[in-house]
Amino acid sequence: MNNKFVGTGVALITPFNEDLSVDHKSLEDIVAYNIENGTDYLVISGTTGESVTITAAEKAAITKTIIKANKQRLPLVLGIGGNNTAQVVEEIKNTDFSNIDAILSVSPYYSKPTQEGLYQHFKAVAEASPVPVILYNVPGRTAKDMTPETTLRLANDFENIIAVKEAGNNVHQYLQLLKNKPEDFLVISGDDDLALGIVLAGGAGVISVLGQALPKDFTTMINLGLEGKAKEAYALHFKLMEMTGLIFAENNPAGIKAVFQALNMCNANVRLPLVEATNSLKEKIVEALKVFA
Repeated sequence: MNNKFVGTGVALITPFNEDLSVDHKSLEDIVAYNIENGTDYLVISGTTGESVTITAAEKAAITKTIIKANKQRLPLVLGIGGNNTAQVVEEIKNTDFSNIDAILSVSPYYSKPTQEGLYQHFKAVAEASPVPVILYNVPGRTAKDMTPETTLRLANDFENIIAVKEAGNNVHQYLQLLKNKPEDFLVISGDDDLALGIVLAGGAGVISVLGQALPKDFTTMINLGLEGKAKEAYALHFKLMEMTGLIFAENNPAGIKAVFQALNMCNANVRLPLVEATNSLKEKIVEALKVFA
């Protein structure tokens, strides 16, 4: 079951039209582009999909579009998380999971619970979920780090908690997880810049932002890493390095949307409080893309 989530997953953007309505046509194209270029699974409505400024009706329509475009070719992971545990549980109970393989559930943000609070939150999520759960620790966004001890306690206590997307940009924390995890529990990188090193240390792969725009190079890098071919993999890591820095230079997903605009796959619109990438960043992205032509 867990093997579905080894390799390169991508946190899909939500493209918008000029009036900021969802651009379903571009979304279909991005899904097809990823399937054709080696991506292993797709993540719907994560942070990169601007989940916090998407309505429930829009989320349902986005999910439907991705399911339709995917045609059951790749595993699908649906983002369901938040800082109101009862509301998260309610959403899980009211979701149709017939085409969804797992949920990605972000650690509660803003509330800053204790480690015990994080454990109890995810216990409630795991007990409510009819599909496997991937924990998502991203302290830069949540203002609270979920420690390896808490993650591994959850991994050991709940059979359907199968993985963690770790995105603290903290190598020591990744290594603690890899050293002490149950055998079949997956440690997935949520940091594009660290993904290869984590894979070489025993990680299961990545849920990437950049990977969706440059899937061929990114998936090849991760696959080489999984095969232990460090030298060949690092050649691609170095090729991707500048772009990895650029897409996070202002905010995510403004940077990755600027890449898609440069690739003529959608425009660069984001919803407030995010703002579109600056012209100077867009120019640097256009220049950096020449390596991939």
